[in-house]
Amino acid sequence: MAANSMTGFARASGSSGAWRWAFELKSVNAKGLDLRLRMPQPFDRVEAEARGRIGKALTRGTCFATLTLQREGSASAPRIDETALAALAAAARAAALRAGLAPPTMDGLLAVRGVVEASEAEDDEPAVAAACAGVLTSLDEAIAALSAARRTEGEALTAVLFERLDAIEALTRVADANPARKPEAVRARLAESVAALMAAGRGFDEARLHQEAILLASRADIREELDRLTTHVAAARTLIAEGGAIGRRLDFLAQEFSREASTLCAKANDVSLTAQGLELRAQIEQFREQAQNIE
Repeated sequence: MAANSMTGFARASGSSGAWRWAFELKSVNAKGLDLRLRMPQPFDRVEAEARGRIGKALTRGTCFATLTLQREGSASAPRIDETALAALAAAARAAALRAGLAPPTMDGLLAVRGVVEASEAEDDEPAVAAACAGVLTSLDEAIAALSAARRTEGEALTAVLFERLDAIEALTRVADANPARKPEAVRARLAESVAALMAAGRGFDEARLHQEAILLASRADIREELDRLTTHVAAARTLIAEGGAIGRRLDFLAQEFSREASTLCAKANDVSLTAQGLELRAQIEQFREQAQNIE
């Protein structure tokens, strides 16, 4: 099973009777699942069903679902509010008489807001019900296309994630084999430090100084961090190979990677080892950025 991306776009259209429509789905990254639907009347009646179908197909991401409609032969017909017109005419005639003006004209009265209204053709319930069923069919087509798009991008992301894991694993091996970690190199650096301290003054307890130096050397050992990085690489590879909704777990592993690399840099007692640790952190950050696109 392949890992899916959280980003994608799909569109499906259809028609039924006088109705024409297009359903567009667009998904982007998000921590959870956020569905945002825009469905005009009278098709808002199927919004709950549409939300449920999208929710079954996606587990993470913000999904924008927009339904656009067009109705043939649905031009608005004017309708005169006879009651409002009569009341307005009577009031206007009385006002004109009091002011000694000419009586109001019909075109002037009809221009008053509220007297003439646009009357939409009434919806035919069986026709709307049939169109709603067609809209849901188009939605299923769009969901399938969106899932395919997310899957295709997920395959590309998977290849990138494996590349980053290969780089992390290689850098871990390089850090493990760094000459600065060899016992003789550690002993040489400690001996130089002890000799410098002994030459700097008197009263040092040489035995105590050696004990402290050995303690410092043990604290600077990065064996545990290297082992954990190797383990995390193996776990990430297994997780990606399983596929499915693995984004949250990958993000957690990326945090663990970063923690181990930061500790390695803090413990490093050699410039070359520090440089390798910093490169590790750079590769891990790239891994984390890509992992955040996975569903």
